[in-house]
Amino acid sequence: MASPNRIPEIRKDTVNNRWVIFSPARSRRPSDFKSKSNPINPTSQPECPFCIGHEHECAPEIFRVPATGSDWRIRVIQNLYPALSRDLESSGELAGRPGGGSVSLSGFGFHDVVIESPVHAVHLPDLDPVEIGDVFMAYKKRIEQLQCHDSIQYVQIFKNHGASAGASMSHSHSQMIALPVVPPTVSTRLDSMKEYFGQTGKCSLCEIRFDALLIDESIHFISISPFAATFPFEIWIIPRYHSSHFHELDGVKAIDLGRLLKLTLRKMNVQLNSPPFNFMIQSPPLQVSPTQLPYTHWFLQIVPQLSVVGGFEMGTGCYINPVFPEDAAKLLREVSISS
Repeated sequence: MASPNRIPEIRKDTVNNRWVIFSPARSRRPSDFKSKSNPINPTSQPECPFCIGHEHECAPEIFRVPATGSDWRIRVIQNLYPALSRDLESSGELAGRPGGGSVSLSGFGFHDVVIESPVHAVHLPDLDPVEIGDVFMAYKKRIEQLQCHDSIQYVQIFKNHGASAGASMSHSHSQMIALPVVPPTVSTRLDSMKEYFGQTGKCSLCEIRFDALLIDESIHFISISPFAATFPFEIWIIPRYHSSHFHELDGVKAIDLGRLLKLTLRKMNVQLNSPPFNFMIQSPPLQVSPTQLPYTHWFLQIVPQLSVVGGFEMGTGCYINPVFPEDAAKLLREVSISS
């Protein structure tokens, strides 16, 4: 439960270089913070194009795990409705537009779907750590393939779970979008981490003090509620030891990450009534210089959909969070999960 003496506080997110207002008066007790959405009922749609046996209904396959045979566990396919076109040639040059200095670039890029299970009723927390680790290794393999394209500068891995989180299919899946540009939020994060490194000589994520923010930990990772969490019950899973890019992940660490992600999602489901959520793997651009490696550090961000973004947030880029991260971390830390 939140302290009755909590007063509003403004905190600086030194990783993403933004301010967050914590305003506990705008919510009930953190222990009462539950999703109002109806949890996904996977049996309501027993089969869909992502199910085994329906492969012909999907866009072309890129690869599957295992690599051959009809009994696949993971499929990576092209998105049937891609945001970008893999068929366009990208010059990698911005073109000017008359009036106001507007610029444009051809809509070249890759938009892929990672089908995480062949069975419609199985969701990510239902998989065992090895199976979740295999999903992470599929991400890694696809990133390594995309690195072969000189025009691709950044790959965003993300998962939308639930209709209000942006998922159009209830079958468990995630997506990858490869861009010929570096998004502004990624550049801002890189610059912010560079500034911290310049002031301290240390990586900002390696230096996180997580005593009251810790949720759980494993051999290679920690899960925390970040000090300046943008959203209520936002969670970061961070490598314990410095790791610049997600695709540096190996098989052992992938299983360990799978174990911690499974535990984290199960705790979130218990405490928050199985909310819709998004997760994003936040990694730096594919090509960074050797001097940038000491302060670039990837992490996995989980955002349960418990609030809406309003005009103040849109207008200022400054968010209002009704739940202090220390309270969120304590509630999630204390959730008991049977093995």
